[in-house]
Amino acid sequence: MVKAFSRALAGTSFMWLLLAAAAAWVPNARAEATFRVVDTHPAGERVTLAPNETFYVRVAYTTDEPVRIWARPYFRGAEVRAGSNPSRVHTGSGEALGWFFLFEPGLEVDEIRITAGDGSTAGTRLVATKPVHIVSANRARAAESLPAWAVTLRDEENRLAREDMERRMAEPVGVGSHLLMTTFMFAVLGLGIAGIVLPLRAVRRWQGGWRVAAAIPLAIIGFVVLRIVIDTAIDPTSHNLWPFEVLQAAVISLLLIGVIVVARKVTGAAA
Repeated sequence: MVKAFSRALAGTSFMWLLLAAAAAWVPNARAEATFRVVDTHPAGERVTLAPNETFYVRVAYTTDEPVRIWARPYFRGAEVRAGSNPSRVHTGSGEALGWFFLFEPGLEVDEIRITAGDGSTAGTRLVATKPVHIVSANRARAAESLPAWAVTLRDEENRLAREDMERRMAEPVGVGSHLLMTTFMFAVLGLGIAGIVLPLRAVRRWQGGWRVAAAIPLAIIGFVVLRIVIDTAIDPTSHNLWPFEVLQAAVISLLLIGVIVVARKVTGAAA
């Protein structure tokens, strides 16, 4: 019986050792994240882009952590002036669409760098590179249709972005956010009204050159309103956002009348 008990104890100890070893091994068994550039468009050893023409990058990824993926152009180790893609969150295995466009002619690219992470400096790292030779020239390229992979990935990105926007719009607005939005709207409206009322008040109360100066902000608002009236008489759809145009002119008027008030105080005219 003693021998049987010893054998049972030894077997149990061995099982616990196996479990402990498995527990220690599992965290290290996580698959390493991989990223690689599969394809680019326009293709070729040397690509010439017109300013603001898009260069597409097809990136295959495998990652257990949710990350965003970006493609950026570089030349001789320095980042090139360019616009580039935003990114949704990617996880698991799949393909992401990166793209960029060069701002002006005369720029050159010798490397595409793929970064992945959360967008912060500490949380984003370089994960892949692709040697290229791209130059921007002030001439248009011949029309060229996008490859199937670019169309598929672009449409998928647009669909997911649209669904995300619809989901956000459907979410109820919290009391704090609603209060903040309402306060902001009333504050902007108050600034617009002040930009009209204060110059009117100044024109009525001031004399001489100061009255003429106070009339300038009102003239700006009057010009904007007159232009809206004339344009909408010709084309009713030409100023669909006319309240914002008037509001913008009123804010400019408020800034100008503020400068004039300060000038009156500095010169002693306000005494």
